[in-house]
Amino acid sequence: MKIFISGGCKNGKSYYAQKLAKAQAAGELYYVATMKSADSEDDERIERHQRERDGWGFTTVEQPADIENILHNCDSGGSFLFDSLTALLSNEMFPMDGDINVRAAEKVSSGLNRILDEVEDIVIVSDYIYSDAMIYDELTEQYRESLAALDREAAGKCDVVLEAAYANLIVHKGEEMFHGIYQKIL
Repeated sequence: MKIFISGGCKNGKSYYAQKLAKAQAAGELYYVATMKSADSEDDERIERHQRERDGWGFTTVEQPADIENILHNCDSGGSFLFDSLTALLSNEMFPMDGDINVRAAEKVSSGLNRILDEVEDIVIVSDYIYSDAMIYDELTEQYRESLAALDREAAGKCDVVLEAAYANLIVHKGEEMFHGIYQKIL
Protein backbone atom coordinates (compact mmCIF):
# COMPACT_ATOMS: atom_id res chain seq x y z
CA MET A 1 0.00 0.00 0.00
CA LYS A 2 1.18 3.53 -0.74
CA ILE A 3 0.33 6.05 1.97
CA PHE A 4 0.81 9.83 1.95
CA ILE A 5 0.64 11.68 5.26
CA SER A 6 0.87 15.43 5.68
CA GLY A 7 0.09 17.97 8.33
CA GLY A 8 1.49 20.78 10.38
CA CYS A 9 4.67 20.72 12.42
CA LYS A 10 4.70 18.48 15.50
CA ASN A 11 1.32 16.86 14.82
CA GLY A 12 2.50 13.25 15.07
CA LYS A 13 3.09 12.60 11.36
CA SER A 14 6.38 10.75 11.82
CA TYR A 15 5.06 8.67 14.71
CA TYR A 16 1.98 7.58 12.77
CA ALA A 17 4.09 7.01 9.66
CA GLN A 18 6.41 4.70 11.62
CA LYS A 19 3.47 2.68 12.93
CA LEU A 20 1.88 2.45 9.47
CA ALA A 21 5.15 1.41 7.78
CA LYS A 22 5.77 -1.24 10.43
CA ALA A 23 2.19 -2.55 10.20
CA GLN A 24 2.39 -3.09 6.44
CA ALA A 25 5.97 -4.39 6.31
CA ALA A 26 6.27 -7.84 4.77
CA GLY A 27 10.04 -7.70 4.21
CA GLU A 28 12.90 -5.35 4.99
CA LEU A 29 11.80 -2.13 6.70
CA TYR A 30 13.59 1.03 5.55
CA TYR A 31 13.53 4.49 7.09
CA VAL A 32 14.62 6.93 4.37
CA ALA A 33 15.92 9.97 6.23
CA THR A 34 16.15 13.14 4.15
CA MET A 35 16.86 15.82 6.74
CA LYS A 36 20.26 17.52 6.79
CA SER A 37 21.02 19.22 10.04
CA ALA A 38 21.57 22.97 9.88
CA ASP A 39 21.55 23.73 13.61
CA SER A 40 21.12 22.31 17.11
CA GLU A 41 17.32 22.30 16.79
CA ASP A 42 17.64 20.03 13.74
CA ASP A 43 20.10 17.84 15.64
CA GLU A 44 17.56 17.45 18.45
CA ARG A 45 14.75 16.58 16.03
CA ILE A 46 16.91 13.98 14.27
CA GLU A 47 17.96 12.45 17.59
CA ARG A 48 14.32 12.36 18.79
CA HIS A 49 13.21 10.59 15.60
CA GLN A 50 16.08 8.09 15.97
CA ARG A 51 15.08 7.37 19.60
CA GLU A 52 11.41 7.01 18.63
CA ARG A 53 12.16 4.33 16.04
CA ASP A 54 14.83 2.53 18.05
CA GLY A 55 13.95 -1.14 18.29
CA TRP A 56 11.29 -1.00 15.57
CA GLY A 57 13.42 -2.89 13.02
CA PHE A 58 14.10 -0.03 10.61
CA THR A 59 17.25 0.07 8.51
CA THR A 60 18.03 3.77 8.23
CA VAL A 61 19.04 5.04 4.79
CA GLU A 62 20.38 8.61 4.82
CA GLN A 63 19.32 10.12 1.50
CA PRO A 64 19.14 13.94 1.70
CA ALA A 65 19.27 14.31 -2.11
CA ASP A 66 19.03 12.21 -5.27
CA ILE A 67 16.18 10.21 -3.76
CA GLU A 68 15.98 7.71 -6.61
CA ASN A 69 19.35 6.30 -5.44
CA ILE A 70 17.56 4.39 -2.69
CA LEU A 71 16.49 1.97 -5.41
CA HIS A 72 20.16 0.99 -5.87
CA ASN A 73 20.76 0.43 -2.16
CA CYS A 74 17.48 -1.11 -0.96
CA ASP A 75 15.28 -4.07 -1.83
CA SER A 76 12.32 -2.60 -3.72
CA GLY A 77 10.18 -5.38 -2.22
CA GLY A 78 10.70 -3.91 1.25
CA SER A 79 8.55 -1.41 3.08
CA PHE A 80 9.69 2.21 3.05
CA LEU A 81 9.10 5.17 5.33
CA PHE A 82 10.15 8.31 3.47
CA ASP A 83 10.56 11.20 5.92
CA SER A 84 10.23 13.80 4.45
CA LEU A 85 9.35 15.28 1.10
CA THR A 86 9.64 18.72 2.71
CA ALA A 87 13.28 18.25 3.70
CA LEU A 88 14.20 16.61 0.40
CA LEU A 89 12.89 19.54 -1.64
CA SER A 90 14.67 21.99 0.65
CA ASN A 91 17.96 20.10 0.29
CA GLU A 92 17.64 19.95 -3.50
CA MET A 93 16.52 23.56 -3.91
CA PHE A 94 18.93 25.11 -1.40
CA PRO A 95 22.09 22.95 -1.32
CA MET A 96 24.75 23.64 1.31
CA ASP A 97 27.09 25.16 -1.31
CA GLY A 98 24.88 28.26 -1.43
CA ASP A 99 23.57 27.76 -4.97
CA ILE A 100 19.84 27.76 -5.64
CA ASN A 101 18.31 25.12 -7.88
CA VAL A 102 15.06 26.59 -9.19
CA ARG A 103 14.34 23.29 -11.01
CA ALA A 104 14.62 21.19 -7.86
CA ALA A 105 10.94 20.23 -7.88
CA GLU A 106 11.35 18.60 -11.30
CA LYS A 107 14.27 16.52 -10.02
CA VAL A 108 12.40 15.49 -6.87
CA SER A 109 9.28 14.66 -8.89
CA SER A 110 11.25 12.45 -11.27
CA GLY A 111 12.94 10.56 -8.43
CA LEU A 112 9.76 10.20 -6.40
CA ASN A 113 7.83 8.90 -9.41
CA ARG A 114 10.53 6.28 -10.07
CA ILE A 115 10.23 5.12 -6.48
CA LEU A 116 6.44 5.08 -6.51
CA ASP A 117 6.51 3.04 -9.72
CA GLU A 118 8.94 0.46 -8.29
CA VAL A 119 7.94 -0.07 -4.66
CA GLU A 120 4.67 -1.42 -3.36
CA ASP A 121 4.76 -0.42 0.30
CA ILE A 122 5.71 3.15 1.16
CA VAL A 123 4.66 5.83 3.60
CA ILE A 124 5.56 9.37 2.49
CA VAL A 125 5.66 12.18 5.04
CA SER A 126 5.33 15.85 4.13
CA ASP A 127 4.41 19.15 5.81
CA TYR A 128 1.71 21.45 4.60
CA ILE A 129 3.59 24.68 4.99
CA TYR A 130 1.72 26.35 2.15
CA SER A 131 -1.67 26.87 3.75
CA ASP A 132 -1.24 30.21 5.52
CA ALA A 133 -2.11 33.60 4.08
CA MET A 134 1.35 35.12 4.51
CA ILE A 135 3.17 36.50 1.51
CA TYR A 136 6.83 35.55 1.43
CA ASP A 137 9.79 36.44 -0.76
CA GLU A 138 9.92 35.01 -4.28
CA LEU A 139 12.16 32.02 -3.46
CA THR A 140 10.14 31.00 -0.42
CA GLU A 141 6.94 31.22 -2.47
CA GLN A 142 8.51 29.09 -5.19
CA TYR A 143 9.51 26.52 -2.59
CA ARG A 144 6.01 26.47 -1.07
CA GLU A 145 4.33 26.19 -4.48
CA SER A 146 6.75 23.42 -5.48
CA LEU A 147 6.08 21.48 -2.29
CA ALA A 148 2.33 21.84 -2.78
CA ALA A 149 2.66 20.50 -6.35
CA LEU A 150 4.81 17.57 -5.18
CA ASP A 151 2.33 16.79 -2.41
CA ARG A 152 -0.57 16.76 -4.88
CA GLU A 153 1.40 14.51 -7.21
CA ALA A 154 2.33 12.06 -4.43
CA ALA A 155 -1.21 12.07 -3.03
CA GLY A 156 -2.57 11.31 -6.48
CA LYS A 157 -0.36 8.22 -6.77
CA CYS A 158 -0.96 6.94 -3.25
CA ASP A 159 -3.74 4.60 -2.18
CA VAL A 160 -4.31 6.37 1.14
CA VAL A 161 -3.99 10.10 1.91
CA LEU A 162 -3.93 11.19 5.55
CA GLU A 163 -3.72 14.51 7.34
CA ALA A 164 -2.27 14.69 10.85
CA ALA A 165 -3.97 17.44 12.83
CA TYR A 166 -3.69 17.84 16.58
CA ALA A 167 -2.42 14.23 16.95
CA ASN A 168 -5.45 12.90 15.02
CA LEU A 169 -5.53 11.34 11.57
CA ILE A 170 -8.05 12.55 9.01
CA VAL A 171 -8.55 10.26 6.01
CA HIS A 172 -8.89 12.10 2.69
CA LYS A 173 -8.50 9.12 0.36
CA GLY A 174 -8.62 5.34 0.71
CA GLU A 175 -10.73 5.11 3.85
CA GLU A 176 -11.45 1.39 3.54
CA MET A 177 -7.80 0.52 2.91
CA PHE A 178 -6.71 2.72 5.79
CA HIS A 179 -9.13 1.16 8.26
CA GLY A 180 -7.75 -2.27 7.37
CA ILE A 181 -4.22 -1.27 8.35
CA TYR A 182 -5.30 1.05 11.17
CA GLN A 183 -6.57 -1.95 13.12
CA LYS A 184 -2.99 -3.26 13.15
CA ILE A 185 -1.54 -0.10 14.69
CA LEU A 186 -3.97 0.30 17.57
